[in-house]
Amino acid sequence: MVKMDHYELLTSRQNPKIREACALLTAAARRQTGLFLLEGARLCADAAQNGVQITDCFFTDAAFNKYGKEIASAAENAGRVYRITDAVAEKLSDTRTPQGVFCVCRQRPTEPEIRSDGFYLMTDNIQNPDNLGAIARTAEAFGAAGMIVSGGCDVFAPKALRASMGALLRFPVLRADDAVLTAAQLKKQGLRVYAAALHRASADVTAVPKTGGSVMIVGNEGSGVSEALLEICDQTVYIPMRGRAESLNAAVAAAILIWEFTK
Repeated sequence: MVKMDHYELLTSRQNPKIREACALLTAAARRQTGLFLLEGARLCADAAQNGVQITDCFFTDAAFNKYGKEIASAAENAGRVYRITDAVAEKLSDTRTPQGVFCVCRQRPTEPEIRSDGFYLMTDNIQNPDNLGAIARTAEAFGAAGMIVSGGCDVFAPKALRASMGALLRFPVLRADDAVLTAAQLKKQGLRVYAAALHRASADVTAVPKTGGSVMIVGNEGSGVSEALLEICDQTVYIPMRGRAESLNAAVAAAILIWEFTK
C-alpha cells in the first residue's frame, strides 16, 4: 500500500533527478539513455500493468489524492518513488494542465518478431507525433498484428504516447532504420507490401487481395511515401473518395486502410 509521506519530497526544479527526467523530453536524450518520460496517471498505470520497466515515479500530493489507485500501481513497480511540488511538476510537464504524475521508463530491450501471416501498418517518415500515436491506437483497436515505424518522430515522444492512449506501450512496434531494406526483407518473408499513393497505377484499396500476410505503408504528411519504397512495393493503392478533397490526413487515411485490411 502506497503512503504519500513515506517518500522523499523533491522541491527544487534544479534537482539532478528532475533535470535528468526533463532531459528525456528530447529525442536525443531518449536515444542516448534508452529511457523515456511518461506523463499522466493512466499512462503510468498502463506502463506498470504491461511490464514496462519503471525506474523512477514522481507525483504531487494533489495527484495522489485524485489518482491514488493509478499512482499505487506505478509506484509499486518503480525502482524509486518521489513526491514533488506543483512547481516541479510544471517543469517536468509537456502539457498545459499537468496531472502531476510522471514515470521514467526503460525502452523495450528487444523488437517484436514479424508474423508471416499478419497485417502490419508501416509509417514512412511521419513527422506529427499526434498522427503517429493515433495510427498506433487505431491499429491496435482494429486488430493489426503490429506496426513498423521508419523515420519521422520518435515513438517515445510524449505527444505520440498520449495520442496512442497507451497503445505504443502495449502494441508490437518495430523500429526500422532502413525502410527499403525492411520492406525487401518483409517481401522475402512472404508478405505482400502495399503503399498508399495517388498514382495512375494505384488500385482501389477495396479491391486488392487481403489474404495472407501484408504490410500497408502510409507516408509523410507532405510528401507521401518515398519513391524508393514505392518502387519496391508490390502494389500502390488509393482510397476512393467522392468529395472534392484531394487527400486525407495521414492518421485518417491510415485508419481507413487498416479497417479495409482487418475487417
